[in-house]
Amino acid sequence: MDAIAALSEAAPAKINLALHVVGRRTDGYHELETLAVFTQYGDRLTVEGGLRDHFSIHGPYADGLPTDHGNLVVRAREALRRICTGADMAPVSIRLEKNLPVASGIGGGSSDAAAVLRALARHWQLTDSQALAAVAPGLGADVPMCLAARPLLARGAGERIEPVSGLPKLAVVLVNPGVEVSTPQVFSALSSRENPPLQALPGKADFASLLGWLAASRNDLEAPALAIAPVIAESLSALGASGAAFARMSGSGATCFGLYESEHAAKAAAATIRRERPDWFVVATTTG
Repeated sequence: MDAIAALSEAAPAKINLALHVVGRRTDGYHELETLAVFTQYGDRLTVEGGLRDHFSIHGPYADGLPTDHGNLVVRAREALRRICTGADMAPVSIRLEKNLPVASGIGGGSSDAAAVLRALARHWQLTDSQALAAVAPGLGADVPMCLAARPLLARGAGERIEPVSGLPKLAVVLVNPGVEVSTPQVFSALSSRENPPLQALPGKADFASLLGWLAASRNDLEAPALAIAPVIAESLSALGASGAAFARMSGSGATCFGLYESEHAAKAAAATIRRERPDWFVVATTTG
């Protein structure tokens, strides 16, 4: 592709620092409350004009991923075309660099869909500021969060979003032991669907006060995910042994995160875990 003409858009990993399941809706979705942040590390999409629509996937986690309507990127492109019927939306060539493990609880596919919506809005010069927000919920519960791609509180099925300011930049290590965990299976294994909500966030959190808040929070999906994939416990143990100030599973798993006092400490921890578990996905990064 012509790098000068192409538009590039980051699709960052999403971390659920806390995730409470507080009820069950009549439409079958669970009522959630989550504090989510986004990292500097993730997938990346590139979009440019073409003679026909084309979608390709490259990168360490590209194998086996569909390039047709089975992929959220393609569905996002077509959904945006349907809602913006008056715009000139010529064919596009989309390239996805897949750096995040699949079905891993850090929003990979949802972040890809959100990133391509942002990139296509720029490429097609769409002027309807509400179009992306209208398309996102139909693509998946995490897509509205990933479209915002900033620290936020999300409620409902994830569609009610409240931006959060005042959180510190976090040094993070992401660890995935190489297992995919089915989100529906994890939700089905929940022992309770009526749990206490999140507590109010501290007004302006430093690292210590955020750790205190996290200690009083939960990821209600962690226990059922551990029952389905016990290897997740090894990830949490590795993060703890590496010096993480806090470690938890993100989303429905199996990726876990550790928070560290500094970027240097996170990089050292990642190097140690990678050396001991060379077959795992391990990366040090920071929140945006």
